Amino acid sequence: MCGICGIYNLDRKHGVSEAALVHMADSIQHRGPDDHGYYIDDNLGISNLRLSIIDLSPAGHQPMSDESGRYWIVYNGEIYNYVELRQQLAGKGCQFFSNSDTEVILRLFMLEGPEAVKKLNGMFAFVIWDKKERKLFGARDRMGIKPFYYFKDKDQFVFGSEIKAIFASGQVGRAMDDEGMADYLTFQFCLNDKTLFRGIRKLEPGCWLELDTHGNLNIQKYWNLDFQVDTDHTSEYFEYQLTRLLEDAVRIQLRADVPVGAHLSGGLDSSTVTCLAASLLDNPIHTFSGGFKESPRYDETRFARMAAEQAGSIHHEIFPSEQDFVELMPKLIYAMDEPAAGPGIFPQLMVSQLAKQNVKVVLGGQGGDEVFGGYTRYLVAYLEECIRGGIQGTQEDAKYVVSFDTILPNLTQLKGYEPMLRYFWSEGLFDAQDARYYRLVDRGMEMKGLLSGDLANPGSGYSTFQAFSDLFNSGGLSSYINKMTRFDLLTLLPALLHVEDRTSMLVSLESRVPLLDHRIVELAASMPPAIKFEGGRSKHIFRKVVGQLLPRGITERKDKMGFPVPLSEWYQREPVRGFVRETLLGERARKRGWFNLAQVEPLLASERAFGRSVWGLLCLELWAQAYLDGKS
Repeated sequence: MCGICGIYNLDRKHGVSEAALVHMADSIQHRGPDDHGYYIDDNLGISNLRLSIIDLSPAGHQPMSDESGRYWIVYNGEIYNYVELRQQLAGKGCQFFSNSDTEVILRLFMLEGPEAVKKLNGMFAFVIWDKKERKLFGARDRMGIKPFYYFKDKDQFVFGSEIKAIFASGQVGRAMDDEGMADYLTFQFCLNDKTLFRGIRKLEPGCWLELDTHGNLNIQKYWNLDFQVDTDHTSEYFEYQLTRLLEDAVRIQLRADVPVGAHLSGGLDSSTVTCLAASLLDNPIHTFSGGFKESPRYDETRFARMAAEQAGSIHHEIFPSEQDFVELMPKLIYAMDEPAAGPGIFPQLMVSQLAKQNVKVVLGGQGGDEVFGGYTRYLVAYLEECIRGGIQGTQEDAKYVVSFDTILPNLTQLKGYEPMLRYFWSEGLFDAQDARYYRLVDRGMEMKGLLSGDLANPGSGYSTFQAFSDLFNSGGLSSYINKMTRFDLLTLLPALLHVEDRTSMLVSLESRVPLLDHRIVELAASMPPAIKFEGGRSKHIFRKVVGQLLPRGITERKDKMGFPVPLSEWYQREPVRGFVRETLLGERARKRGWFNLAQVEPLLASERAFGRSVWGLLCLELWAQAYLDGKS
C-alpha cells in the first residue's frame, strides 16, 4: 500500500524538476511513511511513498525497474494472487530479485502488456514507464478500491493517488467544476470520471490508460460487470460457489508480512469477514469497533462484541467525543479531497486510528450491501414494481423478478421507514424505473432552499437526471434489482471506497475488502434475482451461506445502523454548536454566498435526528475553505 504521483511534460525539452516531485510526494506522505523514491527521465518524473506490507526489505523499493532499466513502475495496492502469478512467471523463465508483488506486476506486464491487468486479483493503481518507447501506462483495479486521479492538457499529464498531489506539482490550478458540483449536490458523489475540480479526472474502475509521446491519451475498459443471468444452475450451486469464494478471498487477503486485524461493526458483512479470518489464523485476530455513548441507537458495539466472542478475537473499542469531531473535521475534509458520503466517515477515521496502534493491515466488510442487495431502498423500489405488475398484469419473467406474493412476508423490513415511503409515493407513482430510482437516491431534496447563488442556479444546462438515466439504463439489463445494484456498484461503491481509502491511509493503515474480490462480484451478478433477492429479503443468499458461521443475533438483525453519529444532539451543545455556527454563518461563508442564511440559521436549532442537511452544508464549506480559499 502506497501513494504514487508523477508528471509527464509532453515537450521533451521541458524537464521535470525534483523539487516538484518532492512537493507532490510530501503532500501525500501519510500514504507511505516507510520509504520514498523518485525517478526522473528528462520530461518524465514519477514518485512513490511506500507503506511496507509485503517484502519489507530494500528490494521492494519503488520506483522499481527491470534489470535493463527500460521499464519503471510505481504502484499503490496489493495483488493477492501474487504468489500464484510469481510461480507461473518463474515457470516461463522469469527471474525475480525481490519477494514483492510490485515486481510480479512489472514482470507480467513485460511479458503480456496491457492484457496483464486482467490476471491481477487485488486492489491497485499503478503506472509503468516504458523508457524506450516513451509511453506511460496506467491502470486501476476493477472495483475502484485504490484511487487514480489525473490532469491532462496539451502540455502535460499530471497524476496522483490524491488530488492534492496534483495541485502540489505547482502546474495545475484549482477551480470548481460546475457539473461535478451538480452531481455532488444530488448524490454526494460525482458521476463517471468527473471530480469537483475543473480539469481533474479520475481513471474509472476497471480501466487502463496509455499516453504516448505525442500526447495521445487512450483509455480502455478492461473489465465489465455484465449481469448475464445464469439460469442453468440451482440455488444450491450458487450457495456452494459463494461459500468457496468467500473463504478463498479472505485466505489470500490475509497474506502480509505484518500484523493483520479486522474492522468489526457488528453487522453481517464485517462479522462474516472477521469470523472467516479467525478460522484461518493460528493466533487470535485483533478486531476494532466504535460507538457513541449518547444512547443505544448510536451504539452497536454490543453486536460487535457478540461477533468478537464468536471469533475469539482480541477486541478493541473507541467512543469518539464532540471535541474529537471539532478537532478532526477540518483535517478529515482536507484529507478527503472532495466532501463525500455521510457522517460515518468521522468515527471511521477514529476506528482506523485505534487499529493503527495495534496492526498495519485491516480487513473490512465493505461492499456487501452493493453486491448482494442490502439496501432498504431496493425493497421499496421492488414493492412498487410488484404492485404495478399486479395491477397491470405485466410481471417480469420469473428469472428477473421478485413477485408480490413472495415479497409480502418480508415487508416488516420497512418498519420505521414510513416517512421515506410517504415521500417516495407522494408523486410519480409507477413512473419509469430510472425516474423512480433517481427519486430514491436523490439526496439533494433535503438541501433544497438552503442553497443560494451559483449553487442554487448553476445555469450550465447540465442535467444530473439525464446523466444518471444514461448510466442507469446502460448495459441492456432486464432485472430492476440488477439495474439498481449495477448503478450503485458503478457510482456509490467507489464513493464509499474513497472514504475507506482516505480514513485508513490518513493514519498509514492498509484496508482490505474481501467481499469485493472480483470473483465474488461476478458470481453475485450472475445469480437470478429470485435467488439473490428472494422475497425481497436483503442479502438473502449471503445470509443463508454465512448463517452457520455467525451468532443468530447477528444474522437475524433488522436494525443495522451504518455507524450513526449523534449530530442532531451535538449541534445543540458546545463545542460542536459553536464550531458549526462559525463555519456556516461566519464571514467566509457569508462572502462566498453559497447558502441561504435565512434558512440555514433556524435549521441549526432544529435538524432532525439522522438528518443530512447541516452535515452536507458543513462539508461543503469546510471543503471550500480548504481548497478554494487559497493554499491549504
